[in-house]
Amino acid sequence: MDSGTPFMGLKLFVLLLLFLMNCTANSDNNFNTSEENYLDWVRRMSWRNHSISMEANHISHPCKNIKVHKNPKKGDFTTIKNAIASLPLFNPCRVVISVAPGTYREKIEIPVTLAYLTLEGAGAGRTIIRWDDTADSLGPTGEPLGTYGSATFAVNAPHFVAKNIIFKNKAMPPPAGAAGKQAVALRISADMAAFINCRFVGAQDTLYDHRGRHYFKKCYIQGSVDFIFGNGLSLYDSCHLHAKTNTYGALTAQKRESMLEETGFSFVKCKVTGSGALYLGRAWGSFSRVVFAYTYMDKIITPRGWNDWGDKQRQMTVFYGQFKCSGPGAGFGGRVKWARELTNEEAQPFMSLSFIDGHEWLTSVL
Repeated sequence: MDSGTPFMGLKLFVLLLLFLMNCTANSDNNFNTSEENYLDWVRRMSWRNHSISMEANHISHPCKNIKVHKNPKKGDFTTIKNAIASLPLFNPCRVVISVAPGTYREKIEIPVTLAYLTLEGAGAGRTIIRWDDTADSLGPTGEPLGTYGSATFAVNAPHFVAKNIIFKNKAMPPPAGAAGKQAVALRISADMAAFINCRFVGAQDTLYDHRGRHYFKKCYIQGSVDFIFGNGLSLYDSCHLHAKTNTYGALTAQKRESMLEETGFSFVKCKVTGSGALYLGRAWGSFSRVVFAYTYMDKIITPRGWNDWGDKQRQMTVFYGQFKCSGPGAGFGGRVKWARELTNEEAQPFMSLSFIDGHEWLTSVL
């Protein structure tokens, strides 16, 4: 993992885009790109402050449906990237992009202004988006991409939904201790995103749960080291977490760095399987927070369960808990003393949609 590429100031970035677009005489886009549009977008999409009830129509009712199919006679576009590029910069309402079966070798990034996008595959295992960048792959400027830039699919816009899609990073699994081989399948860097029946396949750093509130339902996530990592506030509901390593690995690396941060990962009714020896989590952040509840754990889980990232001070500030988990790897007897076996009262805040304020934004998109 790395610290990630910093965002440019949003207004400066968007206004620069507008300037360039206004200076392009032969632009293919026919929508209005004025300062007024930008300010209207900021008013509606301000981080975690806009009224969900006022946005209900934008969130739940599609205003446009687009079909992607490898056969140009059967769809509107033959690539997902072109379908996304056809949308206005300041997307005003829910757009559903339906993607036909097949493997789409594309590296895609959803821009920060393109909210209300739904990406729907053709069913489990049938629609695949894949790429093979690693952190040490060189980008357009000739500099390494870093972990942040290695993602096959990256989302920067709020109210994103994905259903029945496989996001895959096909980079070869790195040898133990190799540098620069982080290979992200999906990076989610926006608020209020949901992933239903999706699969995330990679090795080191598969799913970059970067920031924002997220919901994962019946998803499959495969990796080796820190394969769910970041500083999101996320609920993983009935997901299958599969480790694929011949040595030591870690399922999570949550990066909460202050007791004031409302972030953390909660896994409820999940299943952990695989090979190798797996920590439930490593303390990437000093106040890292991860909870497993009603989760089946295979024998691959190390008895200690958790790792302090080589910093004993973090043992006093992290929040790592289990509640009524089962399986040969769930035993609490050998766990580190700074992990918690939660009481019912302690576990409750982590086990419902309230953990991610889901009743305010999630039910309208499921």
